[in-house]
Amino acid sequence: MSDLLASSRLWVEENYGRSAEHLLKTEEWLRQIEPTASETLLLAALTHDMERAFPGPDSPQLVPSWGPDDPIYNQAHMQRSARIVGEYLRGQQAPEAMIVEVARLIAAHEFGGWPEANLVQAADSLSFLEVNIDFFLKRMEETYTTSNGWTPDYVRAKFDWMYERIQIPRARSLAAPLYKSAMGKFRQKAEILR
Repeated sequence: MSDLLASSRLWVEENYGRSAEHLLKTEEWLRQIEPTASETLLLAALTHDMERAFPGPDSPQLVPSWGPDDPIYNQAHMQRSARIVGEYLRGQQAPEAMIVEVARLIAAHEFGGWPEANLVQAADSLSFLEVNIDFFLKRMEETYTTSNGWTPDYVRAKFDWMYERIQIPRARSLAAPLYKSAMGKFRQKAEILR
């Protein structure tokens, strides 16, 4: 492992709290679906959501009623993450060509669009389905007392979207049992909340 990748893992762990697990798992999933992944791809997978670790006045605001594939939110989220990660990598004296490519991959991680971006997107979805399900179900439960908008319809749509957007057949096969488990947990929680 390179020094840059090691220092980036530490940056994620120190700044992203509990949510760091999702980013670390995204890197692990990328290694599984693409064993020869470049350092650039690994860095993009590892850091793709880092804007959420640094809230500020320019943080995009999620509106659950607009759906999980809301292009306005997702575009702002991807662009802000790309900018923050680019600044971090410049501070680490990473090569400019690498910084540009990592930022380009992060700026496409919700939708993919070419083979490398599709790999980052797939790894993101696999990690989401492995580690973020319980968090979303808890937020869904909280909607009954806080009106946070994380309705059962929104949470179900998010789980569906994170699975269905995977464009790489091998990754989709790996995701299928995770998705099935997520939907089982969702149905069980939704039944309890009725």
